[in-house]
Amino acid sequence: MEELLRQIEERRTSFKTDSYSMSIGELVNLYENNEIIIRPEYQRLFRWSHGQKVKLIESIMLGIPIPSIFVYQDESGIWELVDGLQRVSTILQLFGVLSESEPLVLEGTKHIPSLEGYKWDNEDKDKELPQGIKLAIKRAKIHLTIILSESDKRAKFEVFQRLNTGGSNASNQEVRNNVMLMINPERYNWFNELATNPDFQETLSLSDRLYEEQYHMELALRFIALAHYNYNHKKDVGDYLDDINEDILNSEIFDFNGVKSNFDLTFQTLNRILGEKSFKKFNGADFKGKFLESSFEAISVGISSNISNYVLPEEDEIIRTKIKLLYEQETYIQTSGSGSNAKNRIPKLVPFAKEHFVK
Repeated sequence: MEELLRQIEERRTSFKTDSYSMSIGELVNLYENNEIIIRPEYQRLFRWSHGQKVKLIESIMLGIPIPSIFVYQDESGIWELVDGLQRVSTILQLFGVLSESEPLVLEGTKHIPSLEGYKWDNEDKDKELPQGIKLAIKRAKIHLTIILSESDKRAKFEVFQRLNTGGSNASNQEVRNNVMLMINPERYNWFNELATNPDFQETLSLSDRLYEEQYHMELALRFIALAHYNYNHKKDVGDYLDDINEDILNSEIFDFNGVKSNFDLTFQTLNRILGEKSFKKFNGADFKGKFLESSFEAISVGISSNISNYVLPEEDEIIRTKIKLLYEQETYIQTSGSGSNAKNRIPKLVPFAKEHFVK
């Protein structure tokens, strides 16, 4: 009991926060004066639909409370946005001050159909929000929770993850991306370069929605994890990927150049041989259907571990044949069928795949 209480108290004291309510006008002024920071990389992850943005502005106009935003206060007193990117960015876009974004044009809503076409400032004065509405929006209050600089250095990352993981606002990979940006932007840039490799993206054949949810970045992380780390079968795959993500961020011995070289060569080879069909099932005549996660794990990791043995152009046909034969193998069939899940699949599939693609 004493140890339990000690652990709780120890972690409780590592989070020092304050609460504060301010007007939306004050928040906009802070942004314009560079006293609240939104990292440019975060802005690129801003993916609310136009309808979601308008709904937030409608809520403010109607006096409906909006959720708190969380900021981290550094030692100089500057605030860094930790959670609330969509809400804050929408407000700034309405005011026409959000960098690299066009001012928000409103649309009619269920409760305010006459809102169609209105803007904060408009050359067509008939479609500029009335001054009284502008003042009401500026004076509307927004609640902030401030993570103080005296907190444990990882406090803001913990807060961000706990607010977003498992929720509908952000995918697990979006949370990892933001944590990576907070901790080490240079390593995020390295990772993002892998995930935007044209050969890699061409082989995936993903929908726009999956790209928006950063699924391609999760696949890049999954490849690194399975090709260069041992799999911890005691953990769910999401927790395992979180651990690998953290190791990439903090490791002093991670071979960035070697991993990138292997990644580039693996997907260059796959794109050359099969292109967008790389991870679609072979039906006996052609590679058809949707992208298969189990195929991605087996083929990319299997080829990666043997890529140095395939150096001649004519050996492309050997790889193609091995990919076709993969779908006939009992291990692949058993581990990728209906009802299978990654936690049970990976411990059997990955070692098999590495052996299957031996030249």
